[in-house]
Amino acid sequence: MKLRVVVEQDPQTGRFSAVFPELPGCASAGDTEAEALINAREALDLWFEPDKTPLPKNAKLVELTV
Repeated sequence: MKLRVVVEQDPQTGRFSAVFPELPGCASAGDTEAEALINAREALDLWFEPDKTPLPKNAKLVELTV
């Protein structure tokens, strides 16, 4: 699977942001573009981490491969 990440430099702070437009809330930042991308990979791993929320007894958990 390929995902887009938008990397932008903030003109005021000089820091870089990295945002995944298709994944709400999945974003990171860094002092350099390379650091922002490394941090974005970590944010991506955390975003896709399974949720530990208990399911109702009548719920069925199904896994999909993309």
